[in-house]
Amino acid sequence: MKLKLAILGNPPRYPEKLFLTRPTVPTLEELEPYIKDILQNRWLTNNGKYVVEIEERLREYLSTKYCSVFCNGTLALQLAISSMRLSGEVITTPFSFAASTHVLYWNQITPVFCDIDPDTYNIDATKVESLISPRTTAILPVHVFGNPCDYRALSKIASYHGLKIIYDAAHAFGVKLHKRSIGSLGDASVFSFHATKLYNTIEGGAVTCKDRNLDIRLKDMRNFGIRNEEEVIAPGINAKMNEMQAIFGLLNLRKVDHGIQQRKLRYEAYREALIKIPGIKFQKIAPDVEYNYAYCSVAIDPKEFGLTRNQVYRCFRAEGILVRKYFYPLISSFPCYSSLPSADKSRLPTAALVSDRILCLPLFEDLPLHDISNIIELMGLFHQNSTEISRVVN
Repeated sequence: MKLKLAILGNPPRYPEKLFLTRPTVPTLEELEPYIKDILQNRWLTNNGKYVVEIEERLREYLSTKYCSVFCNGTLALQLAISSMRLSGEVITTPFSFAASTHVLYWNQITPVFCDIDPDTYNIDATKVESLISPRTTAILPVHVFGNPCDYRALSKIASYHGLKIIYDAAHAFGVKLHKRSIGSLGDASVFSFHATKLYNTIEGGAVTCKDRNLDIRLKDMRNFGIRNEEEVIAPGINAKMNEMQAIFGLLNLRKVDHGIQQRKLRYEAYREALIKIPGIKFQKIAPDVEYNYAYCSVAIDPKEFGLTRNQVYRCFRAEGILVRKYFYPLISSFPCYSSLPSADKSRLPTAALVSDRILCLPLFEDLPLHDISNIIELMGLFHQNSTEISRVVN
C-alpha cells in the first residue's frame, strides 16, 4: 500500500509538529491558592514550607528513608557524588544523557565506560568487574528509560570490592522492582524532575538515600555548604529548589499515578502493533517490574526493516513527527571523553549497535490515540515502501 509520504515530496501529516513529549501541568485553578500564599508570605526560596512539604511527600511516595530536593537533576547528581566523597574512577554507561557523565568530570573523576545489555539497554553487570581498578570508588548505573538495572548483581560486585553504588534514576520515577521502590536501591538514587519527565517540577531533582549523615550533607551542599549562620562545612553551591517549583511538584504528584496508567495504555497500543512489523524490537522489561512507561523506544534492524534508523528518523521528521535518537551519539564518543581507553568503540560493541538503532516515539499521558494510530500506520508504510524511500534518503 502506498500513501503520499512527506519524505517522497508530499505534504506532512503534522505541519504544526507532533512533539516527543508534553509536560504535565497543574490547572490555573489548582495553582492560584498556592501562588497567592507564596506572594502574601514573600518566602520564595531558601527552604520554604512548600519545599519542606514536597520533600516529605516525595519521601513517602518513593518509600525511602531520606529525600533532598534540588533545583535540577544534574546538580542533584553532581552533589550526591561530591557528598559521597567519590574520587578516582567510577564505572558507568556510555548509553545515557550527557549529564550522567558530565557530573563525574565536574567532580574530577575519570569515567570508565562499560558496555550495555543488548535487551535491557542497562549497564551489563557481567562486564563491570573486569573494569575495576585500584582507583575505582563507585559504580554509576542508569535505569535507562526507567528500566531497572540488575541491582542484585551490581550490589554483590560493589559489596565484594568495597564500592559505592549511586543510581541515575532520572527516568525511573514511580518504578518498582519486586514491589520495592526504585528509590531505595544503592547508596543513593538520583531523580530528575525536568519538564520532559513524566513527573516534573518544571526543573528539579531529588536524591534519596538511607544514610542520615549523607542527607544532612546534601542539604548543606545545596545551600553553598552553609549549615547555619556561623558554620560553613564545605564549598557547596546554590542548588536549592524554590517555592514555585515545589508547588508545581506538589500538584503534579497528585496526578502522577493516573499519568502512568495513561502512558501504559498508549505504550501498549504501540507495542501490540509495532512488534508485528519485521525489524522492530522493544526494550526488555522484566515481568516483576512495575514500569512507569516514561519512554517508548524501538530498535530498528535495518536488514529486517529495510531502512536504517536514520532513514526512519528522517521519514518521521518529514511528517512533522519529532521522534528522537535517544541516546545517540554515545557519551564515550564525545570529544571530551573519546580519548579515554574505555571509550574505544571496540570495547562497547553492544552500546554502539543499540545507539545506531534506537528511536524514541512520542509518548505522553494525553497523546491522542489517533496520533498513535498515525505513527503505527506510518511505520508500516515506511517498511512497505523501503525500496522507494531508500532511493531518496541515504
